[in-house]
Amino acid sequence: MERSIALVALFAALIAGLGFIPKFTLAFGVPITAQSLGIMLCGTVLGARRGALAVILFLLLVALGLPLLAGGRGGLGVFASPTAGYLVAFPIAAFVTGWIVERWRGNLAVVGAVASVIGGIVVMNLIGAVGLSIVLGKTYVESLLLVTAFIPGDLIKAVLAGLITASLAKARPASVLSRA
Repeated sequence: MERSIALVALFAALIAGLGFIPKFTLAFGVPITAQSLGIMLCGTVLGARRGALAVILFLLLVALGLPLLAGGRGGLGVFASPTAGYLVAFPIAAFVTGWIVERWRGNLAVVGAVASVIGGIVVMNLIGAVGLSIVLGKTYVESLLLVTAFIPGDLIKAVLAGLITASLAKARPASVLSRA
């Protein structure tokens, strides 16, 4: 129990730390950040439940006003910005990624990468596009076309998540709770 709480807090801090990597904001107001890699790792390493809890803790800290999002953003206002759909998608994406890793056996690097593609790219962008559509007043299809700009970088992050998770499992097998 205490170990789970510590790991949830550690991964919330990891997501926050990845926000320090400089962001690149696209014309429609959503930044390209390394924080989505943290969301993927929450699922691949911690599993569905703990991964989602780590992301929810991170979002609670953001809602309280801590400037933990890329570019030093925080507070309730970010939940009404073009990134709102992505913020809603974060815990769902971590849960889906973790759920897949927990149930699909095989090479952990491959499973982690595929799970990250499904949860961290497909789920995140489908939900993120809903938020974009609402905030920007565009159709859902128009918003989906906008988010295609994220796919190349997200594919790199998904591969990294799989490789990092597999390396962690090799070095410290008990630390990968998604496979415990």
